[in-house]
Amino acid sequence: MTAPVSIRDLCRHYGPARALDHVSLDIAAGEFIVLLGPSGCGKTTLLTLIGGFDAPTSGRILIGGRDMTGIAPKDRPTTTVFQDYALFPHLSLTDNVAFGLRMRGMGRAARIARAQEMLALVGLEGRGDRRPHELSGGQRQRVALARALAVEPDVLLLDEPLGALDLKLRRAMQDELKSIQRRVGTTFVHVTHDQEEAMAIADRIVVMNAGRIEDCGPPAQVYLRPATLFSAGFMGEVNRIPLTGGQSPLGPILPGTGTLLIRPEAIGLQGPLPLGPARLIDATFFGTYQRARFAPLAAPDLTLTAHLPQGMALEPGTELALHATAHVLLPETP
Repeated sequence: MTAPVSIRDLCRHYGPARALDHVSLDIAAGEFIVLLGPSGCGKTTLLTLIGGFDAPTSGRILIGGRDMTGIAPKDRPTTTVFQDYALFPHLSLTDNVAFGLRMRGMGRAARIARAQEMLALVGLEGRGDRRPHELSGGQRQRVALARALAVEPDVLLLDEPLGALDLKLRRAMQDELKSIQRRVGTTFVHVTHDQEEAMAIADRIVVMNAGRIEDCGPPAQVYLRPATLFSAGFMGEVNRIPLTGGQSPLGPILPGTGTLLIRPEAIGLQGPLPLGPARLIDATFFGTYQRARFAPLAAPDLTLTAHLPQGMALEPGTELALHATAHVLLPETP
């Protein structure tokens, strides 16, 4: 099952602190939404309010067109997967997955069959007799996901479920999570502070800051055409060049006034936007590319960062003419 979620002018205040400040967002049925932002930005508060574990100061949440005001968590068409998984150590995997069905009064034979079906869905077929302590972190995360999906929620809420995993396992689980979501078609709302994770799994990324939504869109849009300076900086490294009436510290570049944003991978030795000559400060090898820092000759106090080919010979002090292949100009806000 699946359902749309509509968040309308949602506020949550804790005394004078505003955890959420007039947040509005529409999530389509079956969409994989990722709430992304730094600690304290309001993303977990928003997830908690959708799940009914806290009440908003004002505003409304509708799931499948139904107003959730006053509806307890157990009566909402949602389930939550937490970072610590919250598995019962004394129960088998099958009984862990079937626990929610048991609480809903489903007969033992039916709930065991459903639990085994869900374990197979997450790649743990035939392991239902094991206990959680016999599993790796990634496998325990899969059990928690199977338990949440077993009750057929309209909306699945995921609170940084991959945060405790190492990098290699986390990337593997990102692929698994997206694959499972496509198969079941349930609306997923996922909280993370990891930009790469958000881009790997999201249909749309919602970038949050100080209780507000800064940006919202498909990963490519949010990364390549950010709506705000905060969104541009949070989504990854970016060069910022001030522009006033077409003039910049590098000289005339293009018409307009605001901040010119250029990603490091868009800077190289060729491209339609000339940035002028620059002296190499240093270069660091990152495997698939070299992270090079340059001081433009026209503005030595301004540092430009570029991702250059891994095999390119780079010596500090070398002067190169830099160009950009892509850019975004964010105009000044009134």
